[in-house]
Amino acid sequence: MAEETWHHARLIPTSGINGAKEQERRATSALLAVLSIVPDYGKALLSQIGAPAGNVSTFIEVPFDLDGSRIYPDGLVRIKRGSRQWTALVEVKTGKNELEPTQLENYLDVAKEQGFDALITISNEIPPVPGQHPTKVDKRKLRKVELHHWSWSYVLATAIVQKEHRGVSDPEQAWILGELIRYLEHDRSGALELEDMGQRWVAVREAVTSGTLRATDSTALEVVSRFDALLRYASLRLGQRLGTDVTQVLTRREFAEPSTRADAQLASLADTGELTGAIRIPNTVAPITVTADLRANRITCHVDVDAPQDGRPTTRVNWLVRQLKEARADVRIEASLIRARGASAAELLGGVRENPKLLVTNPTREIRSFRVALSVPMGSKRGRGRGAFIDSVLDAIDDFYSETVQHLKAWAPNPPKLRETEAPPEEPAVLMSTALSSQDGPETISRMGTE
Repeated sequence: MAEETWHHARLIPTSGINGAKEQERRATSALLAVLSIVPDYGKALLSQIGAPAGNVSTFIEVPFDLDGSRIYPDGLVRIKRGSRQWTALVEVKTGKNELEPTQLENYLDVAKEQGFDALITISNEIPPVPGQHPTKVDKRKLRKVELHHWSWSYVLATAIVQKEHRGVSDPEQAWILGELIRYLEHDRSGALELEDMGQRWVAVREAVTSGTLRATDSTALEVVSRFDALLRYASLRLGQRLGTDVTQVLTRREFAEPSTRADAQLASLADTGELTGAIRIPNTVAPITVTADLRANRITCHVDVDAPQDGRPTTRVNWLVRQLKEARADVRIEASLIRARGASAAELLGGVRENPKLLVTNPTREIRSFRVALSVPMGSKRGRGRGAFIDSVLDAIDDFYSETVQHLKAWAPNPPKLRETEAPPEEPAVLMSTALSSQDGPETISRMGTE
């Protein structure tokens, strides 16, 4: 297919959008235009999926023939650097529209026939695990072509971090990137926030409360997946405000085998009624662990902080309390002792401020670590707004970080001080006298006698 028939992507306004297809076309055109115009932003997105650095060209409404039928992927990205060329097809969904497996498999076939490198999908779907695609396709079609996914939340967060924190070298390019941000934040763009816990949320929550949920219940799988998607969304949301990469904490096995985490979450939900995950913010004292207790209707955020390795127990408690001047009085502090399991004492910060000895149960035992936690009521609604589960989790994370975590610093021992060397004593001045002394030897006396 000759490139002359391809339409270059361009940035267009949100006004006059009629229908989902027009919404998708305009979102595609706006994003791909900025990828080619603003190199800093293009590199930030494309380098994460293994695309090489180089000149980026983007197109929309690219027609291809497949088995006698005409198909139209939403876009195409091509990067050239010297003799090397990297090409990816792009498929876009906006609003609540989900990606279709058959459509994606057709595009994968086209990419294979054309010798393209990848297929990029963009939608409001947020996979529970980074690198996992939200749509299942025939794995045999991925032997020659890579499949990548961006959520609109990720696209927007990356744009904000690039413009507001990392910077754009050219002022005009910075303005264009700002226009993309303005576009994606508009209600008509179709780039939505995470706003629903799924159709099974109410039924699963009621089953957990009544104690009838089983780990083998497939209806709970959607809720587990949405919870992890919520943690990823919270990470993107917080990261764009901080200007850094906030990530969900996963083990190597969970990255390699996402089903293992889903199974563990299902078992925890059935046994204890809890969903748990953690997010890591660079340069903080520890990851923030988030626990949703569906039986107690509480959201708890906590960090574990190593105690100082010297000083009395009360001194160690005071070291922590001094860092929590901005924290709420109802923050809970738990103290754990060396060579002991679990917390030996737990008190609210307000009481510990008045009496640090409340956390010292045994003055002869050293405190090993502290757990600082904030617990708030959990929203029950599946959507967004007041009384919603999603908002209660997001607000808890934001409040806990701003009031508590960002003020905490890990303990470090004081550097050894160089001992000052003592100056040698001054020698007494020689007494000039011709009188004989008991300190004069025979030789001195004989010499003085001859003078």
